[in-house]
Amino acid sequence: MADTMQFDLVAPERRLASMQAGSVLIPGAEGDMTAYPGHMPVVTTLRPGVVAANGPDGAVDFVVSGGFAEIGPEGASVLAERAMPRDEVTREFIAELMAAAEAFRAEATGTRVDIAEKTLADIRALAESLGVSYA
Repeated sequence: MADTMQFDLVAPERRLASMQAGSVLIPGAEGDMTAYPGHMPVVTTLRPGVVAANGPDGAVDFVVSGGFAEIGPEGASVLAERAMPRDEVTREFIAELMAAAEAFRAEATGTRVDIAEKTLADIRALAESLGVSYA
């Protein structure tokens, strides 16, 4: 089994990462998961959180607003709705995520209200973990 796998992170505006990684931490909608070389194939949706890829030069962290991840034995590909390197996250970025989630909640009905509330809670937790205020 290989020691590394291909990791790619793509957002609509650009490719943020394409590298070899020993592991990739992914904020799955149903909980965090770590992908390793040789991982069983799986596709998951993402919640707002941090994607952490451990490469030969150390860990590289990215903040994602949501999206999808496809994981397989040879690699992990993350298709993010919005993403940026963790060290570039600003108060404005978090505020934009909150505003979009609040707009979604305002229009939500039925079970989508629960989804909207969970998304808001995830963004609040993300902001707190990053030490970024959004109010």
